[in-house]
Amino acid sequence: MQSSVLIRNNSEDKDQHASSGPSAHLLLCKKSYSVSKWTSSVGKRIFDCSSVLLSLPIVLPVLTVTALLVRLTSRGPVLFIQERVGLHGENFRILKFRSMEHVQNKNRSAVTSTSNQRFTPIGPFLRRYKLDELPQLFNVLKGDMSLVGPRPKMAEHVKHDLPCRPGVTGYATLTFAREEAVFSRLPKEELEHFYHEVVLPAKRQMDEQYMATASFTSDLGLILSTVSRRWDTFHLNKLVARYMHRAENVETEEKPARKLQVAPSPAKRHAVALAAEDAGLQ
Repeated sequence: MQSSVLIRNNSEDKDQHASSGPSAHLLLCKKSYSVSKWTSSVGKRIFDCSSVLLSLPIVLPVLTVTALLVRLTSRGPVLFIQERVGLHGENFRILKFRSMEHVQNKNRSAVTSTSNQRFTPIGPFLRRYKLDELPQLFNVLKGDMSLVGPRPKMAEHVKHDLPCRPGVTGYATLTFAREEAVFSRLPKEELEHFYHEVVLPAKRQMDEQYMATASFTSDLGLILSTVSRRWDTFHLNKLVARYMHRAENVETEEKPARKLQVAPSPAKRHAVALAAEDAGLQ
């Protein structure tokens, strides 16, 4: 059985975070996690760094070609740099190849789908093959991230302190790898609610499962699944199908009994049919 230790966030930790200033830390809610010893072990750190260094002869040419393609196909910086929340609520700057058009002083939606953002000519390709995530290997070498772990979130999506380094890949990454394409099937007015009420809790549950059971063999398996692009999208499609069916049932119940039932919008019917088909529910 995987040995584990219990991590608790207490008021002393919060006071220590507060003294470092809001730019460095977030004040997060109390949360208890069962965390495997491997998750924060020296062995995991050695595995991360040695794996990245050994992969550099293969990865560096890919990084160089990708950087050139980003530069030549669109205007703006090669890298997209964003503040994310990492170990124990510390902020760090995550690195990605830019896959969307560079627009200054414009707020983008915190939830990205293929239909609500303006991608560069090679943006969808980078996202599909996760090439935009490659610069995060330098985040791993720096110590901000691990190869495997919970994905680092933006501040507005964080509720609890994270007792381990966030990862480049993980259980949630494999499950939600195609989330942008799936989200595009949802009506725009439903997207934020679906993400916060359905997707984030599911991701947190997967993150907690990983932290409780993580081991060298599980990390190796997740890395190999990521490299070979063995995405597990069944769970996400099932979540979308259930959400849309429930939304239609609520919409029907709220109509006055004396009025004829109005058929669901074409967008909703299309989303339900596609999600159900992908989840094997039809």
